[in-house]
Amino acid sequence: MKALVILACLLCGAVPLAAQGDGQGRANRQAQQGRGQGTGDPGVTPAEIQRMFDAYALVQAQDQLQLADEQYARFLARYKMLQDVRRSALNERTRAITELRRMLAPGARPADEAEIKGRLQILAGIEARAVADVGKAHAGVDEVLDTKQQALFRVFEEQMERRKLELVTRARQVNRQNQQQ
Repeated sequence: MKALVILACLLCGAVPLAAQGDGQGRANRQAQQGRGQGTGDPGVTPAEIQRMFDAYALVQAQDQLQLADEQYARFLARYKMLQDVRRSALNERTRAITELRRMLAPGARPADEAEIKGRLQILAGIEARAVADVGKAHAGVDEVLDTKQQALFRVFEEQMERRKLELVTRARQVNRQNQQQ
């Protein structure tokens, strides 16, 4: 619980603007720096936030899954692999969606149907690979867990995802409050 509080403080206090990964977030950061806010402190990057949350999740996993010390070492490596595979797949999908958005943006060179179809096929391939890769990584985690721990792991992953969404929501609320002041 203490780790969650620390992570929440970091998210809410240090990085509400850094957590925004889009152009609007960059524009807001630049505007605030122009007003004298945020100068000298680059804040915490979204990647750093993710690493902090991943570390928190690993600590929680050992406790919630009741992993023995010798089991934890094998679990750790496979869980990190699962996290990396998911993150890589998400990044690749995001790049493909960004390319589609760029192609379809008002004022952009009109894309013909063949180009759009090609990009959609690339996206479908990325998504299919992601499902397969995540499935393999998940199976790797399951190999080091007994049946009860596998069930606990599914529940644990859902809890971690909910906590992450709660923290992001809180950070955005703090960001909005700070912008209104």
